[in-house]
Amino acid sequence: MKIGIIAHLKHPITAPFAGGLEVFTYQITTALQSRGHEVILFASSGSAPLLPLQPILSDEAYDKNTGFRIKRKDLPSEYIAEHHAYFGLMMNIDDYGLDVIFNNSLHYIPITMAGTVNTPMVTVLHTPPFYELEMAIAAAKPNPRIDFVTVSAKNAQNWSKYVDDCAVISNGISVAEWEFYEESTEESYAFWFGRIHPDKGLHLAIVAARKAGIRLRIAGGIADQKYYDKEITPLLGEDTELLGLLDQKELNREIGQAIVCLITPCWEEPFGLVVAEAMACGTPVAGFRIGALPELITNETGILTDFGDTDGLAEAIKYATQLNRKTVRDYADSHFSDEQMISAYEQLLEKSSLKKRTFRYAI
Repeated sequence: MKIGIIAHLKHPITAPFAGGLEVFTYQITTALQSRGHEVILFASSGSAPLLPLQPILSDEAYDKNTGFRIKRKDLPSEYIAEHHAYFGLMMNIDDYGLDVIFNNSLHYIPITMAGTVNTPMVTVLHTPPFYELEMAIAAAKPNPRIDFVTVSAKNAQNWSKYVDDCAVISNGISVAEWEFYEESTEESYAFWFGRIHPDKGLHLAIVAARKAGIRLRIAGGIADQKYYDKEITPLLGEDTELLGLLDQKELNREIGQAIVCLITPCWEEPFGLVVAEAMACGTPVAGFRIGALPELITNETGILTDFGDTDGLAEAIKYATQLNRKTVRDYADSHFSDEQMISAYEQLLEKSSLKKRTFRYAI
């Protein structure tokens, strides 16, 4: 198949990755290529040069240290720039001769304009519902050449008002690329990693780790400076350490040597690649019972407590540290395989691509 992948444009698709969606996009692009498909990635210009990139938005003003585009008087706002980038792409996307569009943009324009193009589309709902996407899907719903899929049963339920019987394909990782640590380091610490943003709840993780009497090491970029300044800075102390953005090898070591990983979403987390990555290293999880986490974490791999309950999370930390790390790794092997995920998407893309052929024959 000839597949056009539309990426999210907030960040370039390159390591160190800004978040799970960037990881997913890189992963699925390279995996589909390795399976013999012709792939074009429509993403921003700073994406990894080895990707089959067709840039649709310039990263000239992107600051990789902050993860934001520098605002200048002569540049359009990010919102308008993304609108025009996707609009220009959809106006000309049929010219690429694609069999199917694989839409991971989280933007309303590709869905809104799907009815104007001949190429069928698979759209992944990577997040819970939000206004712009809700309205776009409601308007596009009569279009039989758009297939929707999401990453967990919980997120399918969240979207049920707008998408009937949404398909579910769980996210996966290349477990073999994550080194298993049979034991944590002698100097025990908890580990938290992800975007430093209100949605991810780092402030709650710091409080809980302190109540549990365990050091907390933190990896990730600051995605919301106001949140960091107001909520995180006052909590930092000798028992916390900020490591910044880490590459996969560094991240693997930090996770693997940790006695527990804290996963503390403050929203309806639709999946959470951090869960799979932590388990691949053999590190058990302590977190909140919210979003898809109850689907991903068993009593053998982690301990969950009520959302926002830092006392409960402190207790969960203590119990999670006693779990068998080999069992945790084995669970990752059997439940979070990227090969299973890629095969499922490959089948869905192939099925969707047939709609283009049927449409053409009907002319």
